[in-house]
Amino acid sequence: MQLLVTGGAGFIGSAFVRLAVGRDYNVTVLDKLTYAGDLARLAECRDQIRFYRGDICNRELVANILEKEQITAIVHFAAESHVDRSILDASPFIESNVKGTQVLLDLAKEFKIEKFVQMSTDEVYGQLGEEGMFTEETPFNPNSPYSVSKAAADMLARAYHHTYDLPVCIVRASNNYGPWQYPEKLIPVVICKALQDQKVPVYAQGLNVREWLYVDDCCEGVFAVLEKGRPGEAYNIGSGQEQRNIEVVKMILDIMGKSHDLIEFVQDRPGHDFRYRLDSTKAAYDLGYKVAETWMDAMRCTVHWYLDNQDWLSNSVKLLSLVGGSIYVAAN
Repeated sequence: MQLLVTGGAGFIGSAFVRLAVGRDYNVTVLDKLTYAGDLARLAECRDQIRFYRGDICNRELVANILEKEQITAIVHFAAESHVDRSILDASPFIESNVKGTQVLLDLAKEFKIEKFVQMSTDEVYGQLGEEGMFTEETPFNPNSPYSVSKAAADMLARAYHHTYDLPVCIVRASNNYGPWQYPEKLIPVVICKALQDQKVPVYAQGLNVREWLYVDDCCEGVFAVLEKGRPGEAYNIGSGQEQRNIEVVKMILDIMGKSHDLIEFVQDRPGHDFRYRLDSTKAAYDLGYKVAETWMDAMRCTVHWYLDNQDWLSNSVKLLSLVGGSIYVAAN
């Protein structure tokens, strides 16, 4: 299989690429290398992949890659993904997440791609109360510009399957965490702040609930969909591990041996969804998907990776400040 991975220098995309190379896939990566893209994530497999720097909205570039590399399957991770940034300015999210997906789908149709995996999010479903789970049949009810853009991309992918019989599958994953995550998301934010004994700002009282999925477990779900998913179907990929944001923050501080006194509650962000939880039964029964990592083990591994890679974390924070990353609050 000749595989094109968009956004392959991003957090989840790079984890997928590293695993794909280990499975002897022929991998081509396309990444724009925005502030959140980093070739350091691909250093260990750089000689085993073909890399192109560019925008998924560039139709000519993407077409050239598909033709030159004789691509047979696309796994589409490339996206603007930070909710807080989308609240400040939705335009880049519509451009990348909607238009970029449309360009890829058009070219996948033209080049007769054998499998197109659209990477989505649990946020397209909206929010839950204290009980219940989202199934793949839950109606969309996105509440942020980011989640709206991803819902639109999902609907485009579904429409291309229905209208053109394009072999599309959609992956809707819960909150990912793990090594190499950019320091604008909850876990690396807390670690970075705690390392400097700075206050860790947490929205409201930190009672919002997320389902936490270790990045390698997420990638295993994507592989399952790529290899066994039925065209036209969507698959929820979750872990079953729910935690309130405040409990995640406290766990990180405990692992680091830091005081909970570092926590500082701040005003909540607009439209902050209360809770997400996915029902992953379909992926488990149809594809054999299951998580391998336990919550505590994966969290310890993640925290210690950042402690062992403080230079990368520090450099990422400096870059974030250069691109206007003033939003630095512990919430996902």
